[in-house]
Amino acid sequence: MLKLLAYPFSFVYYCFFSSFLLLFHPIQVFCLRWVNLNAQKKTVDLLNFSLLRCLNLLGTRIIFKNTETLPHKGTLIFAANHQSTYDIPPLIWYLRKYHPKFVAKKELGKGLPSISYHLRHGGNVLIDRKDPVASLNAIANFAKNIEQNNWSVVIFPEGTRTRNGQPKKFQSAGLRSLLTHLPEAVLVPISINNSWKLAQWKYFPMPIGIRLEIEVHKAILPQQMEMETALNLLENTVKEGVKN
Repeated sequence: MLKLLAYPFSFVYYCFFSSFLLLFHPIQVFCLRWVNLNAQKKTVDLLNFSLLRCLNLLGTRIIFKNTETLPHKGTLIFAANHQSTYDIPPLIWYLRKYHPKFVAKKELGKGLPSISYHLRHGGNVLIDRKDPVASLNAIANFAKNIEQNNWSVVIFPEGTRTRNGQPKKFQSAGLRSLLTHLPEAVLVPISINNSWKLAQWKYFPMPIGIRLEIEVHKAILPQQMEMETALNLLENTVKEGVKN
């Protein structure tokens, strides 16, 4: 019954969702070409705020918990478990003051209005998961850009999203490369819950009344410990915050 009810709500949702993607795409292009990257960034922030309001049309509640005082100096590397594409809009919006840039798979760099444009031109890095050497080189160049612009990084170490909410083993190569090229960076674990439920019916219909929770944990200073210890602590902290 609930799934049947979700169909009309999904139709309304996707009308607004697609309209916002189409609306903000030319605004992004204009801002980047004729104003500056900061104007494009603010456009992306507003886009993702709008996408969150689209989720509210489905009765989705978005709970963002951050009681930690994050360091003001040094690059922040936010590392989170990955449950669906709907992990991304709340991270962009709620972490906006840290100028988050994403490590994303190259397939997302085309075909999606607004989203693909931002991934290609907004300071993010697109990697080919089938070519580890090229991916590590791309991340190395990305890290230099992050440091020069005082941005932060968002990475999903699992590599691919989980379909049932159960975290996968972290792939550490990307994180190791970032920490090597950003030696002063601080690791910030983030746990995401229930985002996978938004994709449980393969994005159509969209389920109703999901409670999406995101929790920011205490920062980890990798400079004060062995890298392996820091990465294990990061993975354990993220997974402990994921509710089964």
